Amino acid sequence: MLNVFKTADLVAAGWFAAVWILYGLALEHPRLARHSLNGRMDAFRRRWMQRMIEREVRILDSTVMASLQNGTAFFASTALIALGGSLSLLRSSDEAVAIFSTLPLSVETVREAWEMKVIGLSIIFAYAFFKFAWAYRVMNYVAILIAATPNSTDGSDPEAQAMAARAAAMNMAGGGHFNRGQRAFFLALGYLGWFVSPYVFMVSTTAVLAIMVRRQFASAALRALDASKD
Repeated sequence: MLNVFKTADLVAAGWFAAVWILYGLALEHPRLARHSLNGRMDAFRRRWMQRMIEREVRILDSTVMASLQNGTAFFASTALIALGGSLSLLRSSDEAVAIFSTLPLSVETVREAWEMKVIGLSIIFAYAFFKFAWAYRVMNYVAILIAATPNSTDGSDPEAQAMAARAAAMNMAGGGHFNRGQRAFFLALGYLGWFVSPYVFMVSTTAVLAIMVRRQFASAALRALDASKD
């Protein structure tokens, strides 16, 4: 099956897999996670749940949860549409191969290789859909935990503290699944370079990696968390 690919294709695919796996492991490693944008936001998720137990009326919390759920549902629907769109490419493989072969920097490919690339893209979108769908479900659990958390005006009630910790942990779990789905979306953009050539594939994957690293560790959003009042 792999004999339809050239050595450059296998090297590029290996680089893509290494970027996906190693970046994910590094970003979720405890020592690095606390310095990333995702990790810093997890700390605010915990703070949010601590503030939540002090509010008798939790309209603000329910509004924020509804916003998070709507965003997650949107991405899940988008992933499903992208999955259907990528699978539809299999119906016009010959035409697509002819079109891509005329692009600059393109490398001649065969129909079997094209179809395997399309299947790989479909797998990425299917993975993203499952992550977003599960994140949506977990966010529902967070809403239930918030509703089950007793009120504590001064935040000292042990039962309220325990429920807040559970809600925060569930909230971070949902955020983690959402982040993995969004990471799959970003890397899918790099994967598209493979349809042109393996060399473009390696460059596009590296470019996406650089963008993701910058957003997590050197973005304006991260600096905003350290901003203080003038």
